[in-house]
This record gives sequence, structure tokens and C-alpha cells, in this order.
Amino acid sequence: MNKTDILTQLRAAKAAHINWVQRAKLLISGFDVSEDSIPVNSTECKFGKWFYSDGQLLASIRNNPTECMTEVEDLHFKLHDIYLNIFTIYYETGKKGFFSKLFGTKKKVNDSDKELAKQHFSEMEEVSKRLIENINRMERRIVAISDEEIEALV
Repeated sequence: MNKTDILTQLRAAKAAHINWVQRAKLLISGFDVSEDSIPVNSTECKFGKWFYSDGQLLASIRNNPTECMTEVEDLHFKLHDIYLNIFTIYYETGKKGFFSKLFGTKKKVNDSDKELAKQHFSEMEEVSKRLIENINRMERRIVAISDEEIEALV
């Protein structure tokens, strides 16, 4: 893997994160969003899959301190924790029967629940902003390192 590959993957992971947040926004805006399109588990979303596989290479880059990777992970966990609050407002969380798997398990949501979901989403946006700032910082660090140094890590 070379520097271009690493940057391409990082940018794709950032885009996947942004799309994940936008799908949550669509959900609370009243659009019909598939339960599976916004994974609750932080290791099941596209960003999490990248972070816990190829993304771990970033921890070995000299000018990317461990604290940066830890902060990205903590922010990512926090996002999913906040989203869990939204998820429980909109989806049934109990055992799923045959018909609920076929026809979906979205709940009827009242106005006070919608307002609560919007509050959770507002918090989610703030955490997402911090996560993106950290991702951008990592990207700048990768750009600043020579191709040779990157290739020596791989």
C-alpha cells in the first residue's frame, strides 16, 4: 500500500462516515430509512470496518500520535452511542419475528420523541464535526510524510 492508497482509503472512510450521519438525519426528518443502512455497532459501519482494519496502519506513522488514533476511536464510539438513542426511538429493539423481518420494525414516533431525536442528532453533529477535524488532521499528516517513509511502514 502506498501513500495514495492510504489517502484514498482515508477519504473514502470519511465520506462513508458523512453518509452515515446524513442517513441518520434523513431518518429523523421523516424519510423511510432502512434499519440496516445506519449500523448501530461501531464495527459494522464502513468507517469502523476501515478503522479496525487498514486504518490501523495510521498508528504506525511517525507524525500521527497514538492520542490521535485514540481520540478518533473515542469519538467514533460516542457517535454510535448517541445514535443508539435515536435508533431506539425509531426502531423496535426486541426479538424480531418472521414478519417483522420481512416488513420492517419501524415504530410510530410521537412529536416529543421526534424532538428528543433531534436533540440527540444535534449532539451527534457536534461529535461528528470533531471526528472529521481529527480525520482531516490525520490526512494532513499523511500528506506531509514522504512516499518512501510510508512505503517503509507497509
